[in-house]
Amino acid sequence: MATVQFKGIVKKFGDNLVLNGVDVDIKDHEFVVIVGPSGCGKTTLLRMLAGLEEITDGEILIDNLLVNELHPSKREIAMVFQDYALYPHMTVEENMNFALRLRKMDKAEIASRVAEASNVLQLNKFLKRMPKQLSGGQRQRVAIGRAIVRKPKVFLFDEPLSNLDAKLREEMRVEIAKLYQRLNATIIYVTHDQVEAMTLAGRIVIMNHGIVQQVGSPIEVYRKPCNLFVAGFIGSPTMNFMTGKLALEGEALFFKNEDIKLSIPPYLLSDAKKHDGREVVLGVRPDDVLVERDGEKCSDKVQGVLEVCELLGHRENLYLKVGGMRVLATVEAFFNRSPGSAVTLCFNYKNMHVFDKATESRISE
Repeated sequence: MATVQFKGIVKKFGDNLVLNGVDVDIKDHEFVVIVGPSGCGKTTLLRMLAGLEEITDGEILIDNLLVNELHPSKREIAMVFQDYALYPHMTVEENMNFALRLRKMDKAEIASRVAEASNVLQLNKFLKRMPKQLSGGQRQRVAIGRAIVRKPKVFLFDEPLSNLDAKLREEMRVEIAKLYQRLNATIIYVTHDQVEAMTLAGRIVIMNHGIVQQVGSPIEVYRKPCNLFVAGFIGSPTMNFMTGKLALEGEALFFKNEDIKLSIPPYLLSDAKKHDGREVVLGVRPDDVLVERDGEKCSDKVQGVLEVCELLGHRENLYLKVGGMRVLATVEAFFNRSPGSAVTLCFNYKNMHVFDKATESRISE
């Protein structure tokens, strides 16, 4: 397998700047997921690595070899597309061995590679079928098998599960994770689905507007998002954001707005004097909004009104109105309160996030 390096990558389509100085290093045998909203440039970056798009500026290296001008067939990569890209007039077996036949590889070696990939992906009984006779999940496995038989240095996945229904996506996520463990390959996987990113990645590259926002492990980007965009994009349901101002009262620092007043502990912002009067955005994940039940007590109590309960089986989303703000809390199921009832809540300070309002960058420790 191989390392991959993106150095100062810029891509323009006419006057439209799609990628703006992308720098990412991907290690040998690493599973990296590039995630971001539609139009952020993630697929364009993948296609440039594959040689399907020209590079406006910057360098791409595979195993320390500059590939900017290298023909796609010479890059030793294999790409799995969103729409499967199978040849409809060929059988599953013919689709899988097509690239090997083009190389005029020995027939015994071709048969061996197809058999090995078919066993891994459980496609043995489908080898003589045509693509139209397969389900969406089976077609995607054929597309992955076609990539495996080539034994490339790098596997590229371009939103491979987006055409599947929710149950199939879940099943295929497990299959891709198992495949990675078996192949121990270098995989670069593009998706807009942050659940796929969190469950599959060794590291996540989060992009927005052609710029890399943060690179880190799933737990790093979840627990310490570097800015408001990452905080809002990673995590489901999305983080609550409250705009206000920090105020020093004696030695204690508080977050204030028209609706609430919350103490900010020193382990979040150690230099209280430095932040006095600063306009900030306070971020709290729904799991860290604690709702007072019978027999339970909250400190720094905040009063709210329950607007909607959303039952999710073992969990329940509570949409609350706190003054002029709306706050989402995720609690254990069967909260047993009716919409319109008063609710007392507080927050888990250990998992709070503080962002500068002007720069949108994280300032909490």
